[in-house]
Amino acid sequence: MISMQKLVEIFLKGGPVMWPILGLSVLGFTVIVWKWLAFRSGRRTAKGLVVVSTIITAEPMLGILGTVTGIMQTFGALNGADGAANPLAATAGIGEALITTAAGLVASLLLLFPYNWLDDQVEDQKAT
Repeated sequence: MISMQKLVEIFLKGGPVMWPILGLSVLGFTVIVWKWLAFRSGRRTAKGLVVVSTIITAEPMLGILGTVTGIMQTFGALNGADGAANPLAATAGIGEALITTAAGLVASLLLLFPYNWLDDQVEDQKAT
């Protein structure tokens, strides 16, 4: 099991793009819980689901953005200011790229399944 300290360490190594991924994930899960509670009480509308759909689309794109910034960091480290390459600094950029890619994909996937279930519930309600 990964400790909270290790998760925070990984998050910080992911670079600045991790913050919007985290923010969108919190927003998406909040909307999912809100819609689930509304559905349990019989209010089955699509209101709010477009927000989750947009987040599901945006998070992998943010992961790719983190990949680009991480690779840019890697090239910057390999073209050191004094002309000397710094392989250790290059690995940090590659790590950032991989972490943000994984975070964007995982965050999106975790929202995708409950979103599809909720959307299906709305469609079933419309059909009746």
